[in-house]
Amino acid sequence: QVQLVESGGGLVQAGGSLRLSCVASGGIFSSYVMGWFRQAPGKEREFVVAIRWSGDATYYADSVKGRFTISRDNAKNTAYLQMNSLKPEDTAVYYCAVRRGSLIQSTTMAFDFWGQGTQVTVSS
Repeated sequence: QVQLVESGGGLVQAGGSLRLSCVASGGIFSSYVMGWFRQAPGKEREFVVAIRWSGDATYYADSVKGRFTISRDNAKNTAYLQMNSLKPEDTAVYYCAVRRGSLIQSTTMAFDFWGQGTQVTVSS
């Protein structure tokens, strides 16, 4: 069983930056994809970005391209989400998730394990 723990959320003004972290433990597979999703109040959970653990492929939602950057540290089993130029519409609970295999997908159903989420609030 994989456990995921997110951290780094908080309150920031529009235009500011935050870096989220996701530490994975327990039964990490040799091939997997880590993704970030977010869910705003009253809305469905939506895809943000994903990275193949080998680091050779990433996929970003159009809404965050050029502002958010995903990276990973294999030695620490940790993925990071650097969020710059934040907007009020980025306000949401951010979740990291893991799916087995190497194919990057962007639907919630494709991911097998989820963290508890971390709140990001961007004030205008």
